Amino acid sequence: MSGFPPSPPQQVNLSNWQQPASLRWSFRHMREVIPTHPIVAGGAVRPLPARERDLGDIPVSLADGPSTVAKVLDTTYTDGLLVLHDGVVVTERYFEGMAPSTRHLVMSVSKSIVGCVAGVLVEGGQLDPGAPVTAYVPEVAGSGYDGARVRDVLDMRTGVAFSEAYTSEDSEVRVMERSMGWAPRRPDDPCGAYAYLTTLRTEGPHGAGFVYRSCDTDMLGWMCERAAGRRMADLVSTHIWQPMGAEFDGDITCDSVGTAVHDGGISTTLRDLARFGQLLLDDGRSGERQVVPAAWLADAYTPTPDVREAFARTDNEPMLPGGWYRDQFWFFHPESGPVLLCLGIHGQLVFVDRGTRTVVVKQSSWPDAQNADHLAATLRACLAIAATLASGRSGRTRARRGARRRR
Repeated sequence: MSGFPPSPPQQVNLSNWQQPASLRWSFRHMREVIPTHPIVAGGAVRPLPARERDLGDIPVSLADGPSTVAKVLDTTYTDGLLVLHDGVVVTERYFEGMAPSTRHLVMSVSKSIVGCVAGVLVEGGQLDPGAPVTAYVPEVAGSGYDGARVRDVLDMRTGVAFSEAYTSEDSEVRVMERSMGWAPRRPDDPCGAYAYLTTLRTEGPHGAGFVYRSCDTDMLGWMCERAAGRRMADLVSTHIWQPMGAEFDGDITCDSVGTAVHDGGISTTLRDLARFGQLLLDDGRSGERQVVPAAWLADAYTPTPDVREAFARTDNEPMLPGGWYRDQFWFFHPESGPVLLCLGIHGQLVFVDRGTRTVVVKQSSWPDAQNADHLAATLRACLAIAATLASGRSGRTRARRGARRRR
């Protein structure tokens, strides 16, 4: 998109914004590609005190040999990285023209934000996890969601037939994207995200195995909107963004009929993404205010055995050993204790390690939607950062060496 106006080969539009050459620009300019609703900030901004350190030389052990945090960042298409330790900014870095005020698409990290909205509504008695989906959205009676409970949707354990194969143009996730306006719609595609959800069918029992399905988050968002009588952008603004002390407005893309893309449409600055991560680390509190119910997060951290068993039977287990999926969050269990993750394709990450009081947020533009090597390297870098900060080695050692050189 260089030049005024850009030449046709340089233009990013609905048909090419997800292509590798366009990602870095489009992820930062979603409002110029797809319609959006504003997620309004307001009120007191939560401060982010800083004692910055250079973490780049922390060693990282990868499957193909030794590396460092700096090398991992360089090889995983990093757009922004922010690390918090005990609520203090340790590192805040921007790459390739990113800035503190830049909104960046966070893809499926959006799911975890919507999940927190659901937690607030559950706490307030507006949404019942044990209720059938059709109690809130009768329009899906007779579809794949008929017979599913809200809890099944929250944990992605519905029996809905849905493929998350990003490399296939005919997979359900790609048809859903066209229906919700993320790609040019074909004549036989439904018009709008909710219209698409009513077309899905069942491939197995509800409440059984875990299968990652973006459609489940869109179903969750529909139920939240129906239960609260408000659109998702306003629910996020009222229940999450403003009370957590966001500094900047966010955005969420919407389809041609004004429905939010709950499963991956939110754009936010790196700093506000870090505030969200710190909110999760602090048991849902921001200062003196309880934003996300503590019981909601406690439930996510302590799943019932069947939740863990459902995850262990999937191909996610090698990447996230000892892990589970609950309430729209990923978890895995390294030696330091359970780590909460919010993950989005093309390298979006919120890493929350209670054991070391560390939050790492990373916005990226991987050329591929999914890349196991990039994810593994990123997680190992996060664990190395957390271990170093918890030990107190980072920064202070270098500061003492610098002091000796000055003397």
